[in-house]
Amino acid sequence: MYIHPLRSFSSRCYSFSFHFCYYNDFCRSTLNLFLLFFINPKSSGFYSPNKERMFRIVANNMAASLQRLTFGGRYLLLATQAAQQVALNVPETKVTTLENGLRVASEDAGLTTCTVGLWIDAGSRYENERNNGTAHFLEHMAFKGTRKRSQLDLELEIENMGAHLNAYTSREQTVYYAKAFSKDLPRAVEILADIIQNSTLGEAEIERERGVILREMQEVETNLQEVVFDYLHATAYQSTALGRTILGPTENIKTINRGDLVEYITTHYKGPRIVLAAAGGQISHNELIDLAKYHFGKLPGRYKGEAPALPQCHFTGSEIRVRDDKMPLAHIAIAVEAVGWSHPDTIPLMVANTLIGNWDRSFGGGVNLSSKLAQMACQGNLCHSFQSFNTCYTDTGLWGLYMVCEPGTINDMMHFTQMEWMSLCTSVTETEVARAKNLLKTNMLLHLDGSTPICEDIGRQMLCYSRRIPLHELEARIDAIDANTIKDVCTKYIFSKAPAIAAVGPIEQLPDYNQIQSGMFWMRT
Repeated sequence: MYIHPLRSFSSRCYSFSFHFCYYNDFCRSTLNLFLLFFINPKSSGFYSPNKERMFRIVANNMAASLQRLTFGGRYLLLATQAAQQVALNVPETKVTTLENGLRVASEDAGLTTCTVGLWIDAGSRYENERNNGTAHFLEHMAFKGTRKRSQLDLELEIENMGAHLNAYTSREQTVYYAKAFSKDLPRAVEILADIIQNSTLGEAEIERERGVILREMQEVETNLQEVVFDYLHATAYQSTALGRTILGPTENIKTINRGDLVEYITTHYKGPRIVLAAAGGQISHNELIDLAKYHFGKLPGRYKGEAPALPQCHFTGSEIRVRDDKMPLAHIAIAVEAVGWSHPDTIPLMVANTLIGNWDRSFGGGVNLSSKLAQMACQGNLCHSFQSFNTCYTDTGLWGLYMVCEPGTINDMMHFTQMEWMSLCTSVTETEVARAKNLLKTNMLLHLDGSTPICEDIGRQMLCYSRRIPLHELEARIDAIDANTIKDVCTKYIFSKAPAIAAVGPIEQLPDYNQIQSGMFWMRT
């Protein structure tokens, strides 16, 4: 085994090639080099902060390989100690709670830029039928001027910093974040504090944004995947808050006024429901705490009355069909009820989701993919694309598959999809599960590439779990899953369950609901 570092001075990236040999002496000398680089990587000239997460994975693999390649596991103890030490070198996520309940979380990832944002535990789920769309409307109004800055001043200040300011709303969260140079972190925090606490919410700006949002709704309606998933939520969580769209109905957009926006802010923008998260380079957690105290210290931390409760949302097995034979392709989503973020079965369902996988006609070598459904879809020309999904909320979720099919292949694609689901419940193998676990871990690590996804991960996990789950803990929970776990969990949530179905397009050949539900189980003898 040897390590060959290739250094690129322009990108400051490092590429390591690992080659294993069976010579004990070579392994012994290489292990010393491994300890030099990885037990304390910052003392090495080849250190790259962006690769610290990868180092620990590599260390675990090397430890396992050394156990196999040396006689009697002579170097196992030393390699295990190295792997444990590498885990300590993963950047720490520091968390502090202010007196008003606002949480401050940061991670110094050693980058030249940073991302800082506010993750707020408030989304369309906290709305009712009358004010549905208020959270998204408020997101639009945040950048239209404050008591300190006009819209033009705000835009010029962001442009002059070379920064990027953005926001988005989901069913359970509202997020405002800024990307900037690390040296501009104090200004970015001040701007975020200004837009959520001092927005003018002028009548003229509100009227102008109505038209913007109505045009946005028209654009969303052309995105059939968005349309299908809105229909899926509408039927799965019918007559509940999760069944409503994030943008809200057209009637609400035309009637939302300044009073609705102010009421939403005063009701939901409280200290305990907000996380100030930051990730990037040269981030001092103590400095971030001081900034938070100065800019957010006056945010109320308590409710005058009772705090708004999380609206209960019950899953209903049902369907929505919108048939349009003029459309060339059918867009279909089928899902069963899953679990919330903090439920113990979340990780097994994520592995099961990875087992089903995704496929598109543009992929090469479809017949050689590990996903059996992808192989069948490619060989039988069953669809244009499909993707498995696992959408989690606080106390519920949707686990299922979205497919795009030609009219004549809908029946077959639905049949093979349900066959694969039943296979997860009855006959999935250890080899398949091991491959899915590796792919899931890889995807998780690749997602954390840059300050923005890291900051998003911190903010989301702080709201969902009230802490940032360390990578080594997450991997341990994934590694603990085996084929029997997948069978048990999938049987619990998929086998003989009534699904929710949303379908748009030429769907004449989509089987009726009773026939689809009958495919959710196999007769056992």
